[in-house]
Amino acid sequence: MDDDAIRALVIRLARPHASGGDVISRAAILAEGADFDAVTRWITAHEGTPEAAAPAAAKGGLHGSRVHEGGGAQSQQQPRRFVLPPGALN
Repeated sequence: MDDDAIRALVIRLARPHASGGDVISRAAILAEGADFDAVTRWITAHEGTPEAAAPAAAKGGLHGSRVHEGGGAQSQQQPRRFVLPPGALN
C-alpha cells in the first residue's frame, strides 16, 4: 500500500479520542483486509502510539493470583487500539 492509500484508510477508520487526537482499533484495520504491518508502521511514523491496556482484574478467588501470574499469553497481547496525536491526520 502506498502512503496516500494508508492515509485515506486511517482517516476513514479513525474516531475522535478523549486526548483530542484520533484513535483507530486494531480490529478495524484487520477487518478492512489491509496490510496490517504497513498501516501500523504508518501510524507509528506519524507519532501514533499503541494504547496502554488496562490491567486485568484479579480472578479466581483465594489462589487466583497464582493461576494468572507469569509471562503467559496474557502479558503478550497486541494493543487493541492506536492513538494518533491531534493534527496527525490533517
